[in-house]
Amino acid sequence: MEIAELIDVLDREGHLLADAAAKAGTDARVPTCPGWQVRELLSHIGRVHRWAARYVTEGLAERVQLSEEPEQDGAELVAWYREGHRALVKALTDADPALDAFTFLPAPSPLAFWARRQAHETAIHRVDAESALGADHSPFDPAFAADGIDELLVRFHGMERSRVRLDTPRTLRLRATDTDDVWTVRLSEEPPHTTRGAEGDADCELTGPVGELYLVVWNRLPYSALSGKGDLSLAQVWREHSRV
Repeated sequence: MEIAELIDVLDREGHLLADAAAKAGTDARVPTCPGWQVRELLSHIGRVHRWAARYVTEGLAERVQLSEEPEQDGAELVAWYREGHRALVKALTDADPALDAFTFLPAPSPLAFWARRQAHETAIHRVDAESALGADHSPFDPAFAADGIDELLVRFHGMERSRVRLDTPRTLRLRATDTDDVWTVRLSEEPPHTTRGAEGDADCELTGPVGELYLVVWNRLPYSALSGKGDLSLAQVWREHSRV
């Protein structure tokens, strides 16, 4: 996806997140993040937005720590979140395309990295905020959902730190039913290796709308939300070890 498209998604998702949080209230439990209430969710994502904006506005070359947790609560905490989200969107919108700054995943450019990472960070946590309402999640654009699956499978889990490992090589396949997207994930003692397309046989295949696949791989929906065939223990391995 283009940088401008990702910034538009970030803008929209942040508003949806804040609106859901305001309706739920900061005392509400967040079922998709066990142990969290909405106040912890807003504190986390608000601090991440401010952290990301520093790299973009200051061109920081090395990793820095998140800021201290906010003192606000209730409506003031929601307003604090909105302020940080608005500042991040502006920082990315106004940034020099030649920005040179720290990143922690491969990307075409630092600006592309931060726009993509913050769009997906916000989208996933928007689902968390909506879960606190006990409501169905708002839908995703299919291209954006597919991009989020790519980011997780290829970028995060293509790194040495991935904990999704198996002693015996196996293959997990994800197939979208509403787009042409297919991912083949080869699991072994090494970090998962993901390719696009349906090369070879798969030990387990999960199928469903790409937006649902997106939420399953990010552990916001159970894999039972999808159609599955083959050895579903591979889906359980993913659920237990894929946290990033």
